[in-house]
Amino acid sequence: MSAMLSLQDLKNAVANATAFRCRRRLQPAGGAGTKIFPPTYPGGVYATEPRRLPGIPNPVECVLLDSVQSQANRMEEALQQAADGGTIAIPVVAVDFSDAALLEPVGRITSLEAPHRISDAILRDAMTADGKKFRESEIGATLNHASTRNAGPLFDLCPTSLIFGIWDSTGPKGGLGMKVERAMASEIVAINVAKAEKARGVRHDPLGIRAAIALTGTASDWRVAEGQKAKSTIKPSEINHGNVPFDGNNAGVTFDFAEQTTVLSLVALRRLRFPINGKPNPSADMAGHATLAALAMFAAAAAAEKGLDLRSRCVLWPEGPMEWELLERPGDQPQSFTITASHAAKLLKEAYEICTNHGLRWREEPLILKPTPQLVELVKKSQEIAAANPGVEE
Repeated sequence: MSAMLSLQDLKNAVANATAFRCRRRLQPAGGAGTKIFPPTYPGGVYATEPRRLPGIPNPVECVLLDSVQSQANRMEEALQQAADGGTIAIPVVAVDFSDAALLEPVGRITSLEAPHRISDAILRDAMTADGKKFRESEIGATLNHASTRNAGPLFDLCPTSLIFGIWDSTGPKGGLGMKVERAMASEIVAINVAKAEKARGVRHDPLGIRAAIALTGTASDWRVAEGQKAKSTIKPSEINHGNVPFDGNNAGVTFDFAEQTTVLSLVALRRLRFPINGKPNPSADMAGHATLAALAMFAAAAAAEKGLDLRSRCVLWPEGPMEWELLERPGDQPQSFTITASHAAKLLKEAYEICTNHGLRWREEPLILKPTPQLVELVKKSQEIAAANPGVEE
């Protein structure tokens, strides 16, 4: 059994080591050899590619089950749930749509849910309590001067941007906006894949409605056509009545095993600087690096402990526990560590206390913004179009 990662281990690692990595072999929840369904991409295709593997002379066909971006979203979702439940205390910026007159309530969208984190257009097009646009407000304007050499503003408002990466391409500086590389990257890939050729079947209608009957109207307002020669008729299957056959190319895959690979680059974290009162502070830098590493490992552990239900008919089960290896000195055998979400939460709290001792702090209360009238109108118009054109996506 691997040792539990201690705070001293973490501090030593962020000071000198290259990375933490975690590799887990996975099988379908139904058992080895049962079929699962990967995500489909534009054109209705799976993301397949040949990969070389140790000990195998020729490349084998592999398919992506969960991308780096999707894995990051799952970890951020786990962080949001932990923050909501009080397991951890981290800064969150939220846009509250509860007062907006919309057809469908949106609720709150936070910096842990927005696709581009703190630089997302949803937050950009929101206002502080005094009516100023977020990026023009006193607190939002601090982001305009953020960079890897001045990472304090991001640490203050959205530390996950320093873990999962950010490019402030739609902010005040456009393409010259702040860029922070992704320090945490994870993906799940199925190895040595056999793709099923066809998905065929029929959805049987318990009412026994016949395809020969012609209808007029729409799915929400239809009637039986008067005579079979009526113009602009539709079939019962078009409004989800009757037996509906299906014949598709995306019929799932089987594979030898899947592998989840997660790497936390400590080199990337060490590039971040946290000056205090405008002056370099190496002690604050080290404390910030340890805190971000603890937060990243909590995110990975919390997401893993939620289970790997990636999508419909794609539930995976690990062959073993989640263990991390520390890549410290080339040529040395990597040290192995175990870390649970509860233990990582404890490490995060201890590491952040060291940050505060050196004057590095983050916002302790959520920053609540309101959407601008223009953003509310945009959402409302989009909902109206969606309501008028059901089943049509863009």
